[in-house]
Amino acid sequence: EVELVESGGGSVLAGGSLRLSCKASGVTFKDSDMGWYRQSAGDVCELVSAISTDGRTRYSDSVKGRFTISQDNVKNTVYLQMNSLKPEDTAVYFCAASLGQDGDSWISLVSRLSRCESSRLSTAFGYWGQGTQVTVSS
Repeated sequence: EVELVESGGGSVLAGGSLRLSCKASGVTFKDSDMGWYRQSAGDVCELVSAISTDGRTRYSDSVKGRFTISQDNVKNTVYLQMNSLKPEDTAVYFCAASLGQDGDSWISLVSRLSRCESSRLSTAFGYWGQGTQVTVSS
């Protein structure tokens, strides 16, 4: 059974930092692309960052240069280091795993979701954690 558990969310002032963690079980990083998505009020489910099975990373333009994705294969944990946080980064952040799907195809499919929670409708969208709230105040 695949389980993804996020932690590390919280409330910070603008300019601050947080590190999100995603502890994965039932999936290994050699078999699955991993991604961080976020959902804010009134916005669509947005890809924040992803890391492929061969370690390639990608970032949304809105977080490039501020956020860093990484993974620890021993701890089976994916991290999202978030620096220089802005109020517009306020959202629920979700960890997701493609689990064997082609990474580009998976990301393309998920991009059709308006709500990240809708990913639970089908495993075609991969496997998702419950989310962790990040609130950035000015």
